[in-house]
Amino acid sequence: MNDGRLADVLPSALAALGMDGVQDEVGVGPAQQVAVLLVDGLGFHLLARAAEASPLIGDVLAGRAGSLRQLSSPFPSTTPTSLVTLGTGVESGAHGVVGFTSIVPGTDRVLTHVQWRDDPPVTAWQPVPSLFERAARAGISSAVVARAMFAGSGLTLAAYGAARFVAADRGDDVAAAMVEQLRLGTRLVYGYYPSVDTAAHGSGIASDHWLRAVASTHRLISHVVQRLPGDTVFLVTADHGGLDVPAGSRVDMSADPRLCAGVRVVAGEPRVRYLHTVDGAVEDVLATWRGVLGDRARVYSRAQAIATGWYGTVPDGHARRIGDVVVVCEGDTAVVAPGWDPPTVTALVAFHGSITAAETAIPLLRFPA
Repeated sequence: MNDGRLADVLPSALAALGMDGVQDEVGVGPAQQVAVLLVDGLGFHLLARAAEASPLIGDVLAGRAGSLRQLSSPFPSTTPTSLVTLGTGVESGAHGVVGFTSIVPGTDRVLTHVQWRDDPPVTAWQPVPSLFERAARAGISSAVVARAMFAGSGLTLAAYGAARFVAADRGDDVAAAMVEQLRLGTRLVYGYYPSVDTAAHGSGIASDHWLRAVASTHRLISHVVQRLPGDTVFLVTADHGGLDVPAGSRVDMSADPRLCAGVRVVAGEPRVRYLHTVDGAVEDVLATWRGVLGDRARVYSRAQAIATGWYGTVPDGHARRIGDVVVVCEGDTAVVAPGWDPPTVTALVAFHGSITAAETAIPLLRFPA
């Protein structure tokens, strides 16, 4: 049972800080300061395994420290979509970052959001003001703590707007920077830490590498918890979960000519594929993919996918970024698309993006309880 959405986290934090026009939907406040840490890839259903490397997470699960809620990520359950949902407080249809990659309407160009700089222009592609900008107008100071390489990127600006950016690369540096910002009186301090997701993709959730990444996250969280100023709330959440996908569960488009027939552009990611078709081919592509994949995926037209409500309200301009055909994988299936995906994608071990609880259920840890 979900107790809210990722979209609720920052509005709730700002409500706790006294900002008008937002509601505390997840029980944050009141507070004088709020710190929020997003741990990329630390899904709710991964917490029991994470406790093997994090005594603090184990204490939370046992009720000895903090408190825990289960939230839901947006759709697709992927980092670019989730970061912009967190930063704006709206679902993906409204902000328009509807996948890891998306077609630029009117072209055959595929935009990879994590490599995006200024083309398309940020405010044209993502028109919703960030909550950090709204906080600044309300007189609430804020800071974003993340790796230096993310400063000024299209995704950073789409998610956080013109928020003050503090560069910190390692986990210890993120912790120290967050604590320093709280010490300086910054009222909303947000940090982003990607190592858990990086380890999952590269080595798998079942790997020792993943546990080592969780251990570094444990040190980060513990450092902040131990140094929280009085009347400060610290929230730890995630953007999605994930699952390891064995070789036998992967569908390779390049190995099956039926899956390429009628397809002009492939976007999205292996767990949620956006297929943009040649003129007049939508119905044929729908029928073929449904026949080939069967119960391994839900295969929708664009209109059917939007009608599920997963994206929230979708303006016409944003709808065109969604595939003519949308393939939403079930179970542990993933669709790889050599030639469309970067070469590194087929080598990944863990994936996310779809609608399963393993991918969409995310935690909200609160310190103190």
